[in-house]
Amino acid sequence: MTDAAFLDRLAAIVGPSGLVTGAELRGRSANWTRPAEPCAALALVRPRSTQETSAVMAACHESGVAVVPRGGATGLVDGTLCQPDEITLSTERMIGIEPVDPLGMTVVVGTGATIESVQEAASAAGLFFPLDLGARGSATIGGAISTNAGGLRVLRYGMMREMVLGLEAVLADGTVVSSMRPLIKNNTGLDLKQLFLGTEGTLGIVTRAVLRLRPEPAGYATALIACPGVDDGARVLRAAQSAFQGRVSSFEGLWPDFYRLMTAAGRATPPLGHDYPFYAIIEIECVAEESDRFLSLLEGLMGEGTILDAAVAASEEQRRGMWRIRDRVEHLNADGIERAFDVSVPLSRMDGYVRGALDRLAAIPGCRAVVYGHIGDNNLHWNTTRLDVAGNAAIDAAIYEPLAELNGSVSAEHGIGLEKRSKLKLSRSPEEIAVMRMVKRALDPDGRLNPGKIF
Repeated sequence: MTDAAFLDRLAAIVGPSGLVTGAELRGRSANWTRPAEPCAALALVRPRSTQETSAVMAACHESGVAVVPRGGATGLVDGTLCQPDEITLSTERMIGIEPVDPLGMTVVVGTGATIESVQEAASAAGLFFPLDLGARGSATIGGAISTNAGGLRVLRYGMMREMVLGLEAVLADGTVVSSMRPLIKNNTGLDLKQLFLGTEGTLGIVTRAVLRLRPEPAGYATALIACPGVDDGARVLRAAQSAFQGRVSSFEGLWPDFYRLMTAAGRATPPLGHDYPFYAIIEIECVAEESDRFLSLLEGLMGEGTILDAAVAASEEQRRGMWRIRDRVEHLNADGIERAFDVSVPLSRMDGYVRGALDRLAAIPGCRAVVYGHIGDNNLHWNTTRLDVAGNAAIDAAIYEPLAELNGSVSAEHGIGLEKRSKLKLSRSPEEIAVMRMVKRALDPDGRLNPGKIF
């Protein structure tokens, strides 16, 4: 079948407006980290439903054409990059959000829906969808499922895996696997939805999901604190978890260079001075009457020297201002610190790891680096300058190579994609990788679903 005939077949499935080719397609960027690079696919297909997705996948299977799933394209590991002979399948028209079930506290959504739109739907029903990312306005539910996204509230609510009760997915040959039961407990055989959570679209394309919602928090107590070091920050976290019975929703670590850059003139207002060794934003879900207990906790820790200084948000605007220090990472790109890394390290080993990596990075000519992240759940984000091939390899080595000995991970919440394929062996044993390949071959024997990603 010629390309033209094949594209006509796809257009017949999704309608003329559901197929994007030529100049219109080249006007779309490859992904978020390559904004100037056009999408290289043969075509972009935009199905509106599971049924259309199934028909598209069956057509591609019969024609031997590979398919690359695409959500909001906000990932950082080139998981949506395409070749010229591949189709990219976008979920951008599968954005439906069904009425919230207020008693069961669930909602059924199309996986093209953005995280922000689901948050808003839950809030309108007096409920709460806990997943939160800086890219909430463009990142999609399907993308969050495919990468098992974490974000800012993992401490209290877990990763995306804990928020998905059921889902519907289409396999490489067009087979539909549907398990849309809104049940918290369901131990009937293998939990097949786990095949599609965190597997980056390599085993199937998720089209719908049943999401678990939570009661809306009554309020927050939020503070920016300064500590002598990471280990002291960990002690603050432990004390807060004990005092508030696990209601710490966020504990975000900010190292000094990151804090100074984000609070430079014209950017976020710094609530604390610039000369402390380590900063953290701590947020607890609580009622207003508990604010005095929060203050007492901080004051006690200051008296011990575990906290050097603290600024407590006295209003919602002050709270948002603190979070702007953490969230406005576009300032890093503006300063040329644009290479992003996402790793995990045990909290007890984090201080030594960061110190060692910063020393190695400082020895690389032309390298600037900052570090921050969700340290309460072991997740660090590095951002560095982009150098030549040798310089980038040296940066990679400084950040990734220590992780194997520390029992760390080369990916915390963004996946492997193309970017980290060569690093997978630092976090996974040969036996684990062999089993991963076995699962891939079982569901996609021809290797045509998001080919080349992960392995």
